[in-house]
Parts: sequence; C-alpha cells; structure tokens
Amino acid sequence: VQADGTDGNCITFVLHDEDHTLGNSLRYMVMKNPDVEFCGYCITHPSESKINFRIQTRGALPAVEPFRKGLNDLVGVCQHVLNTFEVRPLRRPQR
Repeated sequence: VQADGTDGNCITFVLHDEDHTLGNSLRYMVMKNPDVEFCGYCITHPSESKINFRIQTRGALPAVEPFRKGLNDLVGVCQHVLNTFEVRPLRRPQR
C-alpha cells in the first residue's frame, strides 16, 4: 500500500503469517539505514497472523529498497548465528 502523493518513499507492506519475531527484528535492521526516516509495524489483531510494516524514506529513495536490504541483512545475521552454533557446540557448566 503506497501513501497518496508520494513517489514510493512511504509504503506499508502487509506480511501474512508473521508475528513480532519477524516484525521487531526486521524493524531493527531497516532502521540501521540512515536514509530511513520512519519504520514501524503493528499487528492488526491478535487473532490474525498478519503484520502491517511501514517504511518512510528521506528524499527519492523508494521504500522497497531498504525493505529488501533489511530482509537480506536479517538472513545474513541468521545464517551467521546458525554457522556459529554449528561450529561451536554448547558447553555445559562444570559442577
């Protein structure tokens, strides 16, 4: 959903079958971009598993670009965590 009167720099993405786990993580990754003026999300209703994820950028940068970059960066972080735990097994505290 694109806001009226914008050139694509203010968009609300609807993500189905998602919750706060993705919403908060993705919001954090997108807000690291200095060209993003606003980023937030809301869950429309507790019985619905859908997120409204809104991004507003400064200038002429289309909001879809930081959205894609945020998703790709989040995949990279998740892959790093998986690789780290596969290489180093968890140690149990010694008694």
